[in-house]
Amino acid sequence: MFRYIIYHILILCLFFILYACGEEMKPTVHGVFSDDSVVGMNIMDLNDVQNSGELIVLTLYGPDTYFEFRGEEFGNQFLLAQDFAKTIGVKARINICRTEKEMISKLIDGDGDIIAYDLTIDSLNENLYYCGKNVLNNFLDTLSLIEHDKSIKANNQVAWAVRSSSIMLAEKLDEWMKSKSIKQMLALSQPKVSGVNDNRHYMSYVSDEYFPDIPFFGDYPGDRSISTSSYYSHSSSSPHETSSSYTQGLISRYDDYFKRYAASCGLDWRLLAAIAYNESSFNPNAVSYMGAVGLMQLMPSTAASYGVSNPFDPEQSVRGAVKVLRSLLSHYSSISSADERINFALAAYNAGAGHIDDARRLAQKRGKDPNVWKNNVDEFVLYMSNPDFFNDPVVKNGYFRGGETYNYVNYIRKDWEKYKKM
Repeated sequence: MFRYIIYHILILCLFFILYACGEEMKPTVHGVFSDDSVVGMNIMDLNDVQNSGELIVLTLYGPDTYFEFRGEEFGNQFLLAQDFAKTIGVKARINICRTEKEMISKLIDGDGDIIAYDLTIDSLNENLYYCGKNVLNNFLDTLSLIEHDKSIKANNQVAWAVRSSSIMLAEKLDEWMKSKSIKQMLALSQPKVSGVNDNRHYMSYVSDEYFPDIPFFGDYPGDRSISTSSYYSHSSSSPHETSSSYTQGLISRYDDYFKRYAASCGLDWRLLAAIAYNESSFNPNAVSYMGAVGLMQLMPSTAASYGVSNPFDPEQSVRGAVKVLRSLLSHYSSISSADERINFALAAYNAGAGHIDDARRLAQKRGKDPNVWKNNVDEFVLYMSNPDFFNDPVVKNGYFRGGETYNYVNYIRKDWEKYKKM
């Protein structure tokens, strides 16, 4: 009997020892959350972001937030976030969400570090710290005025957001935003073209009122006397050829290049001339506000990937553009009509194949023919600046300025027909 009692006492002692050790091994949980994912979230702060080497930026698709154009990333607020990331020694990585609710949820769950979006301030949400409360309102209101776009204007008090537990990151972001003047923020939020002479590089979102040292160039769409994708600095030469050249059987001084390279992609050389006219008005020094350069307006990264070492060299620009067009025509090889393939290749040259493929999927979903441009896919291209459409689940690449692409195809077809009759 005595042995039986001793045995049970020993068992109880061992149980209490193991229980106590197990309790000591468990992490201490602070705050109102108690799951392991939130514990990890609570210790993610500025030092952790810097050690990881990247700042995960949460945002939504939109003209002033984030969008892709010809393989490059744009958006005023995204470019601001990139600059902030640079100041803390890391790179910005985008994480696109579909709704504000999703953004907030991902931030709290640790799937992002900051929300770079004009988020309406909710004073009752204790999980978020709002940064740049007045700065962002002033920035968006000024941007709205410059772009003549009332949809950008902030209707409520808005700000970027950081988790309330990321105290050092929040303080650093708030400090960075408050240190910038509106003029500085406008400049930082514009696309940059590295290695381009300042006399050739300019921005579209400027005016004498905000940037007195930079000339103002009107925005597209507008007068057909300007390019559909480029704006010219006063130092640029040869904007348009005169109509008298048509009577001599010439379209531009670059006709020989168009004729030489058109055959390699099976296109009429006069179509290449129409593209060059609409891209740069035959100006080999043109630089668009989106960063496209040269006669055929290649993005620097695209030019490099197609073997163009100097996109300002007219011959290299034409040769590179033909390679791009050949690739796009191959991309749309499943479309039986050669004329329709040209329409889609032109649209993709302007906006990128991903965006045009999104419009094709939307067209098919809504009962239109995804292999026909006019009155079918082009209708949905026009809708791609509408959140009801670019947030559709079949859309993979989000927002883009479909009105520009719609006009781009129409203008080139019109000029091509004119050139064929000369």
